[in-house]
Amino acid sequence: MAETAEAETQRVDGRRAARAERTAARLAKQIGAFAKAHGGAEGQVAYLGQMGARIVLVGEDGGWGDLVAPSYEVAESAARKSGITLHESFDGEFAAKVRTGPYEWSRMAGIQVGGPSNAA
Repeated sequence: MAETAEAETQRVDGRRAARAERTAARLAKQIGAFAKAHGGAEGQVAYLGQMGARIVLVGEDGGWGDLVAPSYEVAESAARKSGITLHESFDGEFAAKVRTGPYEWSRMAGIQVGGPSNAA
């Protein structure tokens, strides 16, 4: 009986590992596409709790974006597969590369700096 339960556990763990690998490969492909479109990219992985992890990407041209992975490990694996440089934190020279436009300012700051009223 114990052997059956152990075999089932191994089978389920194998499925989870395969799914995580496929997810990391898909995210790596998206990161690579972002890097190609922006002349290269760097990133930072931020833990989101039970939701997983956020991969923040900053292109060499200042463009930025993000992706969400189901776990921190999957996010790190995707970043490694894509070949981008990962930073420990989003500050200093890395953060200074981000270029924001009028859309970001109006959405982030809203009413405080004359953006749309965000009326519902």
